[in-house]
Amino acid sequence: MRLLPLRFSPLRFARPLSVLAAVLAALVPIPASAQEPVVPRTREQVSLTFAPVVKRASPAVVNIYTKRVVQQRVSPLFNDPFFRQFFGPQFEQQFGGGQRERIENSLGSGVIVRANGVVLTNNHVVANADEIRVVMSDRREFEATIVGKDERTDLAVLRMKLTNETLPALELADSDAIEVGDLVLAIGNPFGVGQTVTSGIVSALARTNLGLADVQSFIQTDAAINPGNSGGALITSDGRLIGINTAIFSQSGGSIGIGFAIPANLARNVLSSILTEGKVVRPWIGASGATLDKDLAKTLGIPRPGGIVVQRIVPGSPVARAGLAVGDVILSMNGKDVFDQEEFRFLQASIPLGQTASLVVNRAGEQKTISVRLEAAPETPARQKTTLSGRQPFAGSTVANLNPALADELKVEYTQDVVLILQVAAGTVSARIGFQPGDRIIALNDVDIKSVDDLTKVVAKPSDVWAITISRNGQVLKTTIGD
Repeated sequence: MRLLPLRFSPLRFARPLSVLAAVLAALVPIPASAQEPVVPRTREQVSLTFAPVVKRASPAVVNIYTKRVVQQRVSPLFNDPFFRQFFGPQFEQQFGGGQRERIENSLGSGVIVRANGVVLTNNHVVANADEIRVVMSDRREFEATIVGKDERTDLAVLRMKLTNETLPALELADSDAIEVGDLVLAIGNPFGVGQTVTSGIVSALARTNLGLADVQSFIQTDAAINPGNSGGALITSDGRLIGINTAIFSQSGGSIGIGFAIPANLARNVLSSILTEGKVVRPWIGASGATLDKDLAKTLGIPRPGGIVVQRIVPGSPVARAGLAVGDVILSMNGKDVFDQEEFRFLQASIPLGQTASLVVNRAGEQKTISVRLEAAPETPARQKTTLSGRQPFAGSTVANLNPALADELKVEYTQDVVLILQVAAGTVSARIGFQPGDRIIALNDVDIKSVDDLTKVVAKPSDVWAITISRNGQVLKTTIGD
Protein backbone atom coordinates (compact mmCIF):
# COMPACT_ATOMS: atom_id res chain seq x y z
CA MET A 1 0.00 0.00 0.00
CA ARG A 2 1.03 3.59 -0.40
CA LEU A 3 1.58 5.87 2.58
CA LEU A 4 0.56 9.50 2.30
CA PRO A 5 2.60 12.17 4.14
CA LEU A 6 1.34 11.88 7.66
CA ARG A 7 1.30 9.24 5.80
CA PHE A 8 -0.92 7.79 3.11
CA SER A 9 -0.19 4.09 2.78
CA PRO A 10 -1.40 1.22 0.57
CA LEU A 11 -4.47 -0.21 2.24
CA ARG A 12 -5.41 -3.05 4.66
CA PHE A 13 -8.50 -3.33 7.01
CA ALA A 14 -9.77 -4.82 10.33
CA ARG A 15 -12.39 -4.13 12.97
CA PRO A 16 -14.92 -6.00 15.19
CA LEU A 17 -18.56 -6.25 14.18
CA SER A 18 -20.03 -6.54 17.67
CA VAL A 19 -20.09 -2.77 18.25
CA LEU A 20 -21.63 -2.28 14.84
CA ALA A 21 -24.31 -4.85 15.59
CA ALA A 22 -25.15 -3.10 18.84
CA VAL A 23 -25.46 0.25 17.11
CA LEU A 24 -27.70 -1.16 14.41
CA ALA A 25 -29.83 -2.95 16.96
CA ALA A 26 -30.33 0.32 18.81
CA LEU A 27 -31.58 1.94 15.63
CA VAL A 28 -34.26 -0.71 14.96
CA PRO A 29 -37.69 0.49 16.22
CA ILE A 30 -39.34 -1.77 18.78
CA PRO A 31 -42.88 -2.79 17.84
CA ALA A 32 -45.56 -1.57 20.19
CA SER A 33 -46.56 -5.17 20.92
CA ALA A 34 -43.06 -6.08 22.05
CA GLN A 35 -43.21 -4.56 25.50
CA GLU A 36 -41.59 -7.45 27.33
CA PRO A 37 -38.00 -8.53 26.65
CA VAL A 38 -37.74 -11.84 24.83
CA VAL A 39 -34.81 -14.21 25.21
CA PRO A 40 -33.24 -14.90 21.78
CA ARG A 41 -33.63 -18.53 20.78
CA THR A 42 -31.64 -18.71 17.51
CA ARG A 43 -28.24 -17.55 16.33
CA GLU A 44 -29.88 -15.34 13.69
CA GLN A 45 -31.70 -13.41 16.44
CA VAL A 46 -28.48 -12.41 18.21
CA SER A 47 -25.96 -11.98 15.41
CA LEU A 48 -25.27 -9.61 12.57
CA THR A 49 -23.07 -11.19 9.93
CA PHE A 50 -21.62 -10.29 6.58
CA ALA A 51 -20.54 -13.90 6.03
CA PRO A 52 -22.80 -14.53 3.00
CA VAL A 53 -21.51 -11.38 1.31
CA VAL A 54 -17.90 -12.25 2.05
CA LYS A 55 -18.32 -15.83 0.78
CA ARG A 56 -19.65 -14.47 -2.49
CA ALA A 57 -17.08 -11.67 -2.96
CA SER A 58 -13.82 -12.91 -1.45
CA PRO A 59 -13.00 -15.58 -4.10
CA ALA A 60 -12.63 -12.77 -6.65
CA VAL A 61 -10.09 -10.87 -4.50
CA VAL A 62 -6.53 -12.06 -5.07
CA ASN A 63 -3.06 -11.60 -3.66
CA ILE A 64 -0.44 -10.21 -6.03
CA TYR A 65 3.25 -10.98 -5.59
CA THR A 66 5.86 -9.23 -7.73
CA LYS A 67 9.59 -9.52 -8.25
CA ARG A 68 12.02 -7.20 -9.95
CA VAL A 69 15.76 -7.32 -10.49
CA VAL A 70 17.70 -4.19 -9.52
CA GLN A 71 21.37 -3.38 -9.98
CA GLN A 72 23.25 -2.40 -6.84
CA ARG A 73 26.81 -1.16 -6.41
CA VAL A 74 28.99 -3.57 -4.43
CA SER A 75 30.80 -0.57 -2.95
CA PRO A 76 30.58 3.19 -3.46
CA LEU A 77 34.33 3.08 -4.20
CA PHE A 78 33.48 1.77 -7.66
CA ASN A 79 32.03 5.22 -8.38
CA ASP A 80 35.51 6.73 -7.92
CA PRO A 81 37.46 6.91 -11.25
CA PHE A 82 40.78 6.87 -9.34
CA PHE A 83 39.78 3.64 -7.56
CA ARG A 84 38.88 1.95 -10.85
CA GLN A 85 42.09 3.14 -12.52
CA PHE A 86 44.28 2.04 -9.60
CA PHE A 87 42.93 -1.51 -9.44
CA GLY A 88 42.59 -1.85 -13.20
CA PRO A 89 39.84 -3.17 -15.50
CA GLN A 90 40.41 -6.82 -14.51
CA PHE A 91 39.45 -6.10 -10.89
CA GLU A 92 36.31 -4.27 -11.96
CA GLN A 93 35.41 -7.04 -14.41
CA GLN A 94 35.83 -9.66 -11.68
CA PHE A 95 33.15 -7.90 -9.62
CA GLY A 96 30.80 -7.29 -12.54
CA GLY A 97 31.60 -3.61 -12.97
CA GLY A 98 31.14 -3.06 -9.24
CA GLN A 99 27.48 -4.05 -9.45
CA ARG A 100 25.45 -7.02 -8.39
CA GLU A 101 21.88 -8.04 -8.94
CA ARG A 102 19.38 -7.92 -6.11
CA ILE A 103 15.82 -9.23 -6.10
CA GLU A 104 13.11 -6.95 -4.71
CA ASN A 105 9.81 -8.54 -3.68
CA SER A 106 6.55 -6.74 -3.02
CA LEU A 107 2.96 -7.68 -2.40
CA GLY A 108 -0.46 -6.22 -2.90
CA SER A 109 -4.00 -7.17 -3.77
CA GLY A 110 -6.22 -7.21 -6.82
CA VAL A 111 -9.77 -7.90 -7.97
CA ILE A 112 -10.79 -10.30 -10.72
CA VAL A 113 -13.26 -8.32 -12.85
CA ARG A 114 -13.60 -10.73 -15.77
CA ALA A 115 -14.14 -14.50 -15.56
CA ASN A 116 -11.34 -14.98 -18.11
CA GLY A 117 -8.73 -13.76 -15.62
CA VAL A 118 -8.65 -9.98 -16.05
CA VAL A 119 -7.49 -8.38 -12.79
CA LEU A 120 -7.76 -4.75 -11.70
CA THR A 121 -5.16 -3.46 -9.22
CA ASN A 122 -3.07 -0.40 -8.41
CA ASN A 123 -0.29 0.69 -10.72
CA HIS A 124 2.09 1.09 -7.79
CA VAL A 125 1.60 -2.60 -6.92
CA VAL A 126 3.03 -3.82 -10.25
CA ALA A 127 5.18 -0.88 -11.41
CA ASN A 128 8.57 -2.05 -12.78
CA ALA A 129 7.79 -5.69 -11.96
CA ASP A 130 9.72 -8.37 -13.87
CA GLU A 131 7.53 -11.19 -12.61
CA ILE A 132 3.92 -11.17 -11.37
CA ARG A 133 2.13 -14.02 -9.58
CA VAL A 134 -1.54 -14.00 -8.68
CA VAL A 135 -2.68 -16.21 -5.80
CA MET A 136 -6.37 -16.85 -5.26
CA SER A 137 -8.14 -17.41 -1.95
CA ASP A 138 -8.26 -21.18 -2.66
CA ARG A 139 -4.43 -21.10 -3.02
CA ARG A 140 -4.38 -21.61 -6.77
CA GLU A 141 -1.50 -19.68 -8.28
CA PHE A 142 -1.14 -18.17 -11.77
CA GLU A 143 1.38 -16.10 -13.66
CA ALA A 144 0.12 -12.77 -14.92
CA THR A 145 1.14 -10.10 -17.39
CA ILE A 146 0.38 -6.38 -17.52
CA VAL A 147 -2.22 -5.50 -20.16
CA GLY A 148 -1.94 -1.80 -19.44
CA LYS A 149 -1.39 0.68 -16.65
CA ASP A 150 -2.15 4.29 -15.92
CA GLU A 151 0.02 6.28 -13.55
CA ARG A 152 -2.39 9.21 -13.55
CA THR A 153 -5.13 7.18 -11.85
CA ASP A 154 -2.78 4.63 -10.19
CA LEU A 155 -4.61 1.75 -11.85
CA ALA A 156 -3.31 -1.27 -13.75
CA VAL A 157 -4.95 -4.15 -15.62
CA LEU A 158 -3.44 -7.65 -15.51
CA ARG A 159 -4.30 -10.83 -17.36
CA MET A 160 -3.81 -14.19 -15.66
CA LYS A 161 -2.38 -17.03 -17.75
CA LEU A 162 -5.20 -19.58 -17.69
CA THR A 163 -5.91 -22.83 -19.48
CA ASN A 164 -9.62 -23.63 -19.37
CA GLU A 165 -10.48 -22.07 -16.02
CA THR A 166 -13.48 -19.83 -15.46
CA LEU A 167 -12.85 -17.67 -12.42
CA PRO A 168 -15.14 -15.87 -9.96
CA ALA A 169 -15.36 -12.15 -10.78
CA LEU A 170 -16.78 -9.00 -9.22
CA GLU A 171 -18.67 -6.53 -11.34
CA LEU A 172 -17.95 -2.84 -10.97
CA ALA A 173 -20.98 -1.08 -9.50
CA ASP A 174 -22.12 2.55 -9.72
CA SER A 175 -19.93 4.34 -7.17
CA ASP A 176 -22.04 7.49 -7.56
CA ALA A 177 -24.87 5.66 -5.77
CA ILE A 178 -23.07 5.38 -2.43
CA GLU A 179 -23.50 7.89 0.37
CA VAL A 180 -21.60 8.94 3.45
CA GLY A 181 -22.55 6.55 6.24
CA ASP A 182 -23.02 3.48 4.04
CA LEU A 183 -21.54 0.26 5.40
CA VAL A 184 -18.54 -1.08 3.47
CA LEU A 185 -16.14 -4.01 3.65
CA ALA A 186 -12.49 -4.03 2.61
CA ILE A 187 -10.89 -7.24 1.37
CA GLY A 188 -7.16 -7.62 0.78
CA ASN A 189 -3.87 -9.05 2.01
CA PRO A 190 -2.55 -6.73 4.76
CA PHE A 191 1.12 -7.17 5.61
CA GLY A 192 1.07 -10.44 3.69
CA VAL A 193 -0.76 -12.30 6.46
CA GLY A 194 -3.36 -13.64 4.02
CA GLN A 195 -6.78 -12.59 2.85
CA THR A 196 -8.45 -10.38 5.44
CA VAL A 197 -11.88 -8.76 5.65
CA THR A 198 -12.56 -5.59 7.64
CA SER A 199 -15.61 -3.38 8.00
CA GLY A 200 -16.43 0.30 8.33
CA ILE A 201 -18.46 3.02 6.74
CA VAL A 202 -18.05 5.53 3.94
CA SER A 203 -16.52 8.45 5.85
CA ALA A 204 -16.46 10.98 3.01
CA LEU A 205 -16.71 11.30 -0.76
CA ALA A 206 -14.85 13.27 -3.42
CA ARG A 207 -11.61 13.62 -1.49
CA THR A 208 -9.10 15.54 -3.62
CA ASN A 209 -5.72 17.27 -3.15
CA LEU A 210 -4.17 14.17 -1.58
CA GLY A 211 -1.23 13.95 -3.97
CA LEU A 212 -1.97 10.30 -4.74
CA ALA A 213 -2.75 10.64 -8.43
CA ASP A 214 -3.35 13.22 -11.12
CA VAL A 215 -6.98 12.20 -11.61
CA GLN A 216 -8.42 11.88 -8.12
CA SER A 217 -11.65 12.03 -6.20
CA PHE A 218 -11.40 9.32 -3.58
CA ILE A 219 -13.88 7.48 -1.41
CA GLN A 220 -12.76 7.81 2.21
CA THR A 221 -13.48 4.97 4.64
CA ASP A 222 -12.66 4.08 8.23
CA ALA A 223 -12.41 0.38 7.38
CA ALA A 224 -8.97 -0.79 8.51
CA ILE A 225 -6.56 -0.71 5.59
CA ASN A 226 -2.86 -1.49 5.86
CA PRO A 227 0.16 -2.02 3.58
CA GLY A 228 -0.67 -4.91 1.25
CA ASN A 229 -4.32 -3.96 0.83
CA SER A 230 -3.46 -1.81 -2.20
CA GLY A 231 -5.48 -2.91 -5.19
CA GLY A 232 -8.00 -4.82 -3.06
CA ALA A 233 -11.77 -4.51 -3.06
CA LEU A 234 -14.01 -2.05 -1.28
CA ILE A 235 -17.52 -3.50 -1.41
CA THR A 236 -20.92 -2.50 -0.09
CA SER A 237 -22.80 -4.52 2.51
CA ASP A 238 -24.68 -6.27 -0.30
CA GLY A 239 -21.48 -7.26 -2.12
CA ARG A 240 -21.15 -4.60 -4.85
CA LEU A 241 -17.63 -3.50 -5.82
CA ILE A 242 -17.57 0.28 -5.46
CA GLY A 243 -13.86 1.01 -5.07
CA ILE A 244 -10.25 -0.14 -5.39
CA ASN A 245 -8.37 0.42 -2.13
CA THR A 246 -5.34 2.60 -2.73
CA ALA A 247 -3.84 4.37 0.29
CA ILE A 248 -4.15 5.29 3.92
CA PHE A 249 -3.34 8.36 5.93
CA SER A 250 -1.00 7.22 8.68
CA GLN A 251 1.66 8.43 11.09
CA SER A 252 3.02 4.97 11.84
CA GLY A 253 2.43 2.99 8.64
CA GLY A 254 -0.61 1.20 10.08
CA SER A 255 -4.29 1.98 9.87
CA ILE A 256 -5.73 4.83 11.91
CA GLY A 257 -9.12 4.72 10.23
CA ILE A 258 -8.47 7.05 7.29
CA GLY A 259 -8.32 5.07 4.06
CA PHE A 260 -8.95 5.92 0.43
CA ALA A 261 -10.32 4.02 -2.54
CA ILE A 262 -10.55 4.81 -6.25
CA PRO A 263 -14.25 5.00 -7.22
CA ALA A 264 -15.53 2.18 -9.41
CA ASN A 265 -16.86 4.56 -12.06
CA LEU A 266 -13.36 5.84 -12.79
CA ALA A 267 -11.89 2.34 -12.63
CA ARG A 268 -14.49 1.10 -15.13
CA ASN A 269 -13.48 3.66 -17.74
CA VAL A 270 -9.76 2.92 -17.32
CA LEU A 271 -10.43 -0.82 -17.54
CA SER A 272 -12.58 -0.50 -20.66
CA SER A 273 -10.11 1.80 -22.39
CA ILE A 274 -7.12 -0.46 -21.71
CA LEU A 275 -8.94 -3.60 -22.86
CA THR A 276 -10.24 -2.03 -26.07
CA GLU A 277 -7.49 0.47 -27.01
CA GLY A 278 -4.46 -0.98 -25.25
CA LYS A 279 -4.01 2.34 -23.44
CA VAL A 280 -6.07 4.88 -21.54
CA VAL A 281 -7.96 7.28 -23.78
CA ARG A 282 -9.52 10.03 -21.67
CA PRO A 283 -12.60 12.09 -22.43
CA TRP A 284 -11.82 15.64 -23.51
CA ILE A 285 -14.01 18.72 -23.70
CA GLY A 286 -11.46 21.38 -24.71
CA ALA A 287 -11.69 23.85 -21.83
CA SER A 288 -9.42 24.77 -18.97
CA GLY A 289 -9.61 27.23 -16.12
CA ALA A 290 -8.96 27.96 -12.46
CA THR A 291 -10.74 27.11 -9.23
CA LEU A 292 -13.17 29.83 -8.12
CA ASP A 293 -11.88 31.17 -4.78
CA LYS A 294 -13.88 33.24 -2.28
CA ASP A 295 -12.59 36.62 -3.51
CA LEU A 296 -13.44 35.92 -7.14
CA ALA A 297 -16.80 34.44 -6.11
CA LYS A 298 -17.62 37.68 -4.29
CA THR A 299 -16.61 39.74 -7.31
CA LEU A 300 -18.80 37.68 -9.64
CA GLY A 301 -21.73 37.69 -7.23
CA ILE A 302 -21.66 33.93 -6.70
CA PRO A 303 -22.84 32.99 -3.19
CA ARG A 304 -20.06 30.51 -2.39
CA PRO A 305 -16.58 29.59 -3.67
CA GLY A 306 -16.18 26.46 -5.74
CA GLY A 307 -16.38 25.82 -9.44
CA ILE A 308 -14.15 26.40 -12.45
CA VAL A 309 -13.72 29.80 -14.06
CA VAL A 310 -13.22 29.10 -17.78
CA GLN A 311 -10.06 30.81 -18.98
CA ARG A 312 -9.32 29.06 -22.26
CA ILE A 313 -11.42 27.26 -24.87
CA VAL A 314 -9.87 25.33 -27.76
CA PRO A 315 -11.45 26.42 -31.06
CA GLY A 316 -13.55 23.63 -32.57
CA SER A 317 -13.57 21.64 -29.30
CA PRO A 318 -16.72 20.03 -27.84
CA VAL A 319 -17.37 22.93 -25.45
CA ALA A 320 -16.74 25.49 -28.18
CA ARG A 321 -19.41 23.82 -30.32
CA ALA A 322 -21.74 23.61 -27.30
CA GLY A 323 -21.52 27.35 -26.63
CA LEU A 324 -19.37 27.56 -23.49
CA ALA A 325 -17.65 30.93 -23.20
CA VAL A 326 -14.55 32.32 -21.50
CA GLY A 327 -15.62 33.77 -18.13
CA ASP A 328 -18.34 31.17 -17.53
CA VAL A 329 -18.15 29.45 -14.15
CA ILE A 330 -18.77 25.70 -14.30
CA LEU A 331 -20.74 24.79 -11.17
CA SER A 332 -21.63 21.14 -11.79
CA MET A 333 -21.31 18.28 -14.25
CA ASN A 334 -24.04 15.64 -14.57
CA GLY A 335 -25.54 16.79 -11.30
CA LYS A 336 -22.26 16.57 -9.37
CA ASP A 337 -20.90 19.75 -7.83
CA VAL A 338 -17.53 20.89 -9.18
CA PHE A 339 -15.47 22.07 -6.20
CA ASP A 340 -12.03 22.42 -7.77
CA GLN A 341 -9.92 21.44 -10.78
CA GLU A 342 -9.16 17.97 -9.40
CA GLU A 343 -12.86 17.19 -9.04
CA PHE A 344 -13.49 18.57 -12.54
CA ARG A 345 -10.81 16.29 -14.05
CA PHE A 346 -12.25 13.30 -12.18
CA LEU A 347 -15.80 13.96 -13.34
CA GLN A 348 -14.64 14.16 -16.95
CA ALA A 349 -12.56 10.99 -16.63
CA SER A 350 -15.44 9.01 -15.11
CA ILE A 351 -17.81 9.63 -18.05
CA PRO A 352 -17.48 7.17 -20.96
CA LEU A 353 -16.34 8.48 -24.32
CA GLY A 354 -19.18 9.43 -26.60
CA GLN A 355 -21.63 10.24 -23.83
CA THR A 356 -23.10 13.68 -23.26
CA ALA A 357 -22.34 15.62 -20.10
CA SER A 358 -24.65 18.28 -18.69
CA LEU A 359 -22.80 21.37 -17.44
CA VAL A 360 -24.46 23.94 -15.21
CA VAL A 361 -22.66 27.25 -15.58
CA ASN A 362 -22.98 30.72 -14.13
CA ARG A 363 -22.85 33.34 -16.86
CA ALA A 364 -23.08 36.96 -15.73
CA GLY A 365 -25.13 35.98 -12.68
CA GLU A 366 -27.51 33.66 -14.51
CA GLN A 367 -27.41 29.86 -14.53
CA LYS A 368 -27.41 28.05 -17.84
CA THR A 369 -27.29 24.37 -18.75
CA ILE A 370 -25.00 23.29 -21.59
CA SER A 371 -24.83 19.79 -23.08
CA VAL A 372 -21.35 18.66 -24.16
CA ARG A 373 -20.45 15.46 -25.98
CA LEU A 374 -17.20 14.01 -24.59
CA GLU A 375 -14.63 13.00 -27.18
CA ALA A 376 -11.07 11.70 -27.25
CA ALA A 377 -8.44 14.43 -27.40
CA PRO A 378 -7.57 14.84 -31.11
CA GLU A 379 -4.17 14.19 -32.68
CA THR A 380 -4.41 17.39 -34.70
CA PRO A 381 -1.99 18.71 -35.78
CA ALA A 382 0.11 15.57 -36.28
CA ARG A 383 2.89 15.31 -33.70
CA GLN A 384 5.63 14.95 -36.30
CA LYS A 385 8.09 13.77 -33.64
CA THR A 386 11.61 14.62 -34.85
CA THR A 387 15.13 14.29 -33.44
CA LEU A 388 17.30 17.17 -34.66
CA SER A 389 20.97 17.00 -35.56
CA GLY A 390 23.61 19.08 -37.34
CA ARG A 391 25.47 22.28 -36.50
CA GLN A 392 22.69 24.18 -34.78
CA PRO A 393 21.59 24.82 -31.16
CA PHE A 394 18.77 22.25 -31.07
CA ALA A 395 20.96 19.33 -32.12
CA GLY A 396 20.20 16.43 -29.76
CA SER A 397 16.66 17.59 -29.00
CA THR A 398 13.57 15.56 -29.87
CA VAL A 399 10.69 17.90 -30.68
CA ALA A 400 7.01 17.58 -31.64
CA ASN A 401 3.98 19.65 -32.52
CA LEU A 402 1.81 20.03 -29.44
CA ASN A 403 -1.73 18.75 -29.92
CA PRO A 404 -4.53 18.05 -27.39
CA ALA A 405 -3.72 14.33 -27.14
CA LEU A 406 -0.01 14.96 -26.48
CA ALA A 407 -0.85 17.73 -24.00
CA ASP A 408 -3.07 15.28 -22.11
CA GLU A 409 -0.31 12.64 -22.04
CA LEU A 410 2.26 15.11 -20.74
CA LYS A 411 -0.20 16.85 -18.40
CA VAL A 412 0.60 20.27 -19.83
CA GLU A 413 -1.61 23.14 -20.92
CA TYR A 414 -2.57 22.94 -24.57
CA THR A 415 -2.01 25.98 -26.75
CA GLN A 416 -2.06 26.10 -30.53
CA ASP A 417 0.91 26.46 -32.87
CA VAL A 418 3.55 25.30 -30.40
CA VAL A 419 6.66 23.16 -30.86
CA LEU A 420 7.56 21.32 -27.67
CA ILE A 421 10.92 19.80 -26.68
CA LEU A 422 10.21 16.21 -25.57
CA GLN A 423 13.73 14.96 -24.85
CA VAL A 424 17.28 16.26 -24.69
CA ALA A 425 20.07 13.73 -25.20
CA ALA A 426 22.96 13.93 -22.72
CA GLY A 427 26.22 15.37 -24.00
CA THR A 428 24.66 17.06 -27.03
CA VAL A 429 24.65 20.71 -28.07
CA SER A 430 21.10 21.10 -26.75
CA ALA A 431 22.10 19.72 -23.36
CA ARG A 432 25.14 22.02 -23.11
CA ILE A 433 23.02 25.05 -23.94
CA GLY A 434 20.57 24.03 -21.23
CA PHE A 435 17.36 23.17 -23.05
CA GLN A 436 14.93 21.03 -21.04
CA PRO A 437 12.00 18.72 -21.82
CA GLY A 438 8.85 20.83 -21.75
CA ASP A 439 10.46 23.94 -23.23
CA ARG A 440 8.32 25.57 -25.93
CA ILE A 441 10.19 26.98 -28.90
CA ILE A 442 8.71 30.37 -29.79
CA ALA A 443 11.17 31.90 -32.25
CA LEU A 444 14.54 31.24 -33.87
CA ASN A 445 16.52 33.94 -35.70
CA ASP A 446 13.47 36.22 -35.74
CA VAL A 447 11.27 33.55 -37.33
CA ASP A 448 8.15 32.56 -35.41
CA ILE A 449 8.17 28.79 -34.85
CA LYS A 450 4.65 27.38 -35.09
CA SER A 451 5.42 23.86 -36.32
CA VAL A 452 8.20 21.31 -36.58
CA ASP A 453 8.40 22.14 -40.29
CA ASP A 454 9.09 25.78 -39.41
CA LEU A 455 11.88 24.73 -37.06
CA THR A 456 13.57 22.30 -39.46
CA LYS A 457 13.59 24.90 -42.23
CA VAL A 458 15.33 27.49 -40.03
CA VAL A 459 17.96 25.12 -38.57
CA ALA A 460 18.76 23.86 -42.08
CA LYS A 461 20.16 27.30 -42.96
CA PRO A 462 23.77 27.74 -41.71
CA SER A 463 24.22 30.62 -39.30
CA ASP A 464 27.02 31.98 -37.13
CA VAL A 465 24.56 33.50 -34.66
CA TRP A 466 21.36 31.96 -33.32
CA ALA A 467 18.79 34.17 -31.59
CA ILE A 468 16.52 31.89 -29.55
CA THR A 469 13.24 32.54 -27.74
CA ILE A 470 11.63 29.81 -25.66
CA SER A 471 8.93 29.56 -23.01
CA ARG A 472 9.62 27.62 -19.82
CA ASN A 473 6.98 27.24 -17.08
CA GLY A 474 5.15 30.27 -18.46
CA GLN A 475 8.26 32.48 -18.50
CA VAL A 476 9.68 33.74 -21.80
CA LEU A 477 13.47 33.31 -22.08
CA LYS A 478 15.72 34.81 -24.75
CA THR A 479 19.35 34.05 -25.55
CA THR A 480 21.86 34.42 -28.36
CA ILE A 481 24.31 31.66 -29.28
CA GLY A 482 27.41 32.36 -31.38
CA ASP A 483 29.54 35.41 -32.16
